[in-house]
Amino acid sequence: MNADCFSIRSTLWVWRSDTGKGSWHFLTIDGDIASNIHDHAVIARLELGLPKKRGWGSLKVEAQIGTTIWQTSIFPNKKGAEYLLPVKAKVRKAEGLIEGDNVMLTLRLI
Repeated sequence: MNADCFSIRSTLWVWRSDTGKGSWHFLTIDGDIASNIHDHAVIARLELGLPKKRGWGSLKVEAQIGTTIWQTSIFPNKKGAEYLLPVKAKVRKAEGLIEGDNVMLTLRLI
């Protein structure tokens, strides 16, 4: 694994709107891996002379679950030192994932 690639096991969970009309599936990236991602992103921005943060503090990533690879963004969670990865329906369907599944995830910062 190179310096900008991270692997983590996380449980798929669902955020539901108060109205019950919308929901999003997420994986939480926390602990040492979240800290390492944050540090790596700060250093990369400084080295490249990029703006301090993207919208909502998001970071572009390439994610892989099973054989499915896609590009997306991870977002810092307001509740703590962790990131949230949205997992779209196309990925869940391709990998047969449902809420509560324990998922092995690989992320590469891009």
